[in-house]
Amino acid sequence: MISFDSLILKGFIDENKEFITGARINKIQQPTRRELILFLRSNGQTCQFHINIDPKMYHVCFMSDENSEKRLMEIPQKPPMFCMLLRKYLQNSKIAKVNQPDGERILELFFETYNEIGDKIYLCLAVELMGKYSNVILYNTDTNIILGCAHNVGADKSQVREVYGQIPYTYPPKHSSKYFIEERYGFLKSFKQKIFGNNVNSLIDNYYATLTYKAKFKALKSEYLALTNQKLKKCEKSLNEMNLQLKRSENYDKFRLYGDLLMANLYNLKDYTNEAKVFDYENNQGITIPLKNTKTVKENANDYYKKYNKGKTAGIKLSELIEENKQNKEYLESILYSVEIAKNIDDLKEIEQEISTPHPARLPMCEGIFCIQKPDGTRIYIGKNNKQNDYIISKLAGDEDLWFHTKDCPGSHVLLKSQHITDDLILECAKLAKENSQGKNSSKIGVIYTKRKYLRKPPKANLGYVTYKNEKEIVID
Repeated sequence: MISFDSLILKGFIDENKEFITGARINKIQQPTRRELILFLRSNGQTCQFHINIDPKMYHVCFMSDENSEKRLMEIPQKPPMFCMLLRKYLQNSKIAKVNQPDGERILELFFETYNEIGDKIYLCLAVELMGKYSNVILYNTDTNIILGCAHNVGADKSQVREVYGQIPYTYPPKHSSKYFIEERYGFLKSFKQKIFGNNVNSLIDNYYATLTYKAKFKALKSEYLALTNQKLKKCEKSLNEMNLQLKRSENYDKFRLYGDLLMANLYNLKDYTNEAKVFDYENNQGITIPLKNTKTVKENANDYYKKYNKGKTAGIKLSELIEENKQNKEYLESILYSVEIAKNIDDLKEIEQEISTPHPARLPMCEGIFCIQKPDGTRIYIGKNNKQNDYIISKLAGDEDLWFHTKDCPGSHVLLKSQHITDDLILECAKLAKENSQGKNSSKIGVIYTKRKYLRKPPKANLGYVTYKNEKEIVID
């Protein structure tokens, strides 16, 4: 990462000094704690002046419309307190002077404005671009008293320099090393003109907009991976518990046998005893059946029938829940795969609803589906998430089109639409199904395919989930 140092700041100021000096502030926004946007109006033009004091991306620049979108900033409905303070003092005020203290990473904007009683006053907005110590501070140049700052720094945070409202503003301590600013800037200016041309602002804007986008994409992807993995682990835990319960309830059939044997020997056995010795005609052996000595043989038989019916009902219900959880596990694995292969924020936003909603409804028109078109009119569609997979099956596929998917492995749905289906086309689609699956690095993986008319989406099934029949399988190396 390129650090925004005093040389780059000097280059930016020299390039934009004429526009900034005399400009008026039309609007002030604060998207986050560490970002400000000042809308500056000068020479019939309005530009968005972006101030970023994030410790990893501290910089200032004028944003282009394209890079403004790239930064993915959302303006809060309720402005933060510091934003309200700046609006109170700086809205519609004019920048009288712009300055950079010698060799420092500080941008000073001096404003000419008026107080509540109409007297002209001069304020300074000091933008300190110093890594984790970056700050934006507004102070009165007549009294040198701080009116407010983006981050208050008290004695508990720093023993060197305190920064908060109603105390005098002082410059940060000087760095021990010397910068030889003029000599280094002369070299930078020469290098910049030879390599990049004369637009320092564009270099800053493009570089940090790209950096911001990558950081936000990485953070969003990590968040989605964590959320999906959390849901997947919870689903797997439930599935294991249900399988254990089902295993414990599998012996319910012996209660039916006990009841049948007791009823078959009803008149050969004594009531109110602890056990009954009978011959098990199903397994051809003698067995002893435990009894409650407070009940008759018939009452004990009825108790065993009740246990049998209860166990049978529980087993059926557990089997249904296990099947439902298996489908949910497969669905979450497919979401996880979609997050892992996402290349940009748009890809992630497309699956946002799936991550936030347990069972999203079928979604509307879907963009961004990858399609391979061949000269003879053949088209191969590849979905990269459940939304696209569902759209391919429900909207794009005809009954005779071929559907491909890796066997027992999360991956993309691949759809082949062609009037002339050949073995080579089938093999190509099978390879595409493998390449766009979680098993793409496996030495061998099975790919199933069948006609669209043999697919079925069960009621209330998860997005992209289908059952199939009449399938064939190809093993792809």
